[in-house]
Amino acid sequence: MARWLALTLALASLLAAAHAASLGVVYTEGGFVEGTNKKIGLINPSYVDVFKGIPFAAPPGILQKAEKHQGWSGTLKANEYKDRCLQVTLTQKDTRGSLDCLYLNVWVPHSGKSVSTNLPVMVWIYGGAYLFGSAQGANFLDNYLYDGEELALRGNVIVVNFNYRVGPLGFLSTGDSNAPGNYGLWDQHMAISWVKRNIAYFGGDADNITIFGESAGAASVSLQTLTPYNVGVVKRAISQSGVGLSSWAIQRDPLSWAKQVGRNVGCPVDDTAALANCLRITDPRAVTLAYNLDLSNLDYPIVHYLAFSPVIDGDFLPDEPYNLFSNAADVDYMAGANDMDGHLFASMDLSAINQPLQSISAAEVQKLITELTLPNGSNGVANLAVDLYTVNWGPNPSQELMKKTVIDAETDYIFLVPTQAALAYHNMLSRTGRTYSYLFSHPSRMPLYPSWVGADHADDLQYIFGKPFTTPLAYRNQDRDVSGSMIAYWTNFAATGDPNQGPSKVPTSWLPYDNEYGQYLEINSDITYKSLKQGLRTPYVRFWAQTYSDMPNAYGNAFINK
Repeated sequence: MARWLALTLALASLLAAAHAASLGVVYTEGGFVEGTNKKIGLINPSYVDVFKGIPFAAPPGILQKAEKHQGWSGTLKANEYKDRCLQVTLTQKDTRGSLDCLYLNVWVPHSGKSVSTNLPVMVWIYGGAYLFGSAQGANFLDNYLYDGEELALRGNVIVVNFNYRVGPLGFLSTGDSNAPGNYGLWDQHMAISWVKRNIAYFGGDADNITIFGESAGAASVSLQTLTPYNVGVVKRAISQSGVGLSSWAIQRDPLSWAKQVGRNVGCPVDDTAALANCLRITDPRAVTLAYNLDLSNLDYPIVHYLAFSPVIDGDFLPDEPYNLFSNAADVDYMAGANDMDGHLFASMDLSAINQPLQSISAAEVQKLITELTLPNGSNGVANLAVDLYTVNWGPNPSQELMKKTVIDAETDYIFLVPTQAALAYHNMLSRTGRTYSYLFSHPSRMPLYPSWVGADHADDLQYIFGKPFTTPLAYRNQDRDVSGSMIAYWTNFAATGDPNQGPSKVPTSWLPYDNEYGQYLEINSDITYKSLKQGLRTPYVRFWAQTYSDMPNAYGNAFINK
């Protein structure tokens, strides 16, 4: 009896394997690749093919645009993540990663016994202040943050992520042709273009590519829609906490930072050609370590210290971002922010933010708000900003109110207002592209934070990548509700351009954004028809837009006549 049962189970296993939905070996422009196939569930199982470590470009030279990969012979076993691009460690005392880093990963879901065809494609661009990050993201016990399995299976989309260069190697620029910069943006473009040319071999729809990202990745998404190089390549885009209009998204004085790196590694700095040539033959690890983001003893808000980011190079970005929105006129665009996106930055600017027993003073709050405005404004403007943010304080504001004020100001300046401006420009200049706005407000689950902290910067990542389902014991039912709703809205949008229409059911309808009413959806664990709102922080949005309407990298006149 036992032997008969064993034979029956073995036969069933063989039959199941024979009927498993799998792409097997896949042809690409560089050669054949073979990933791994994973079975999900026992009754009516689903399958997912995972390909890790496919090269989309050749190993790049230092401060040079990458070239097309020459391909390989035989079949590439694509079953391991590759090294991240060379970057500093979190302590900034050492480096990690490799120059040979331009690889991507693909997740292809299959339901039933047949392989998928013509699926929507979602291409992820990671954040990390343009200094850190990798395609797969942070890892705990082989549970990678940006693992695309849950998103692919639950949303019935192909998920792709990839590495791109960061730090000085990705974004150092001399401000001229000797080292024009934007190497990381070119890497991103090459990955997106590779997907466009090859994703049909994996069962994807090459005419339905959505790029999405968070923080620096979200600003990158925005800039990838604005460059003329991606017109007709990208169909849809989602920016989570960052846009090309963000003050930190464009470096205005790249040469000064390039000179700082040059001096730190012993290169001449009085001639940009000599500086660039010297950096190209210097140990790339030394170049990487030559810039240090000081997180203590800050003289002004940390957002103003971010040195290596994209530049207006006259090529990839031929003009100011706000002048390039016509290139995204046929791109469906969704963008939003977290309600306390600025908390992470505020807690570095004023460490007492997270300490219940430590107080901050009104003078400290006023000083920080003033320092947010002064890089582009004047003392008069700074006074107006202080008045706006403290108008409801009364004579004896509580510590909680003052700390929230700091977070609100940093959230508005760094993330929320530029996002609203980008949505307004997109809506004004679109032809066929639809526009959607959201606010993510599911409270932070960090145990060390005060109970009043809302959704901090990057809090949304765990939900869009389905971690409440991957590691259920670490999450609550309400967290799974948030994750399920976000995955449904995001993947419906990727499929159709409308977050309400697609393969997944959503909790309530989400109306498109327009400049008259500014509709947005508030996303948390209790999404109902009441979650659709209008005029997100309108007084603050108008203040920042009007204040900086004539400044470099301004939000422009998107709100002046609202």
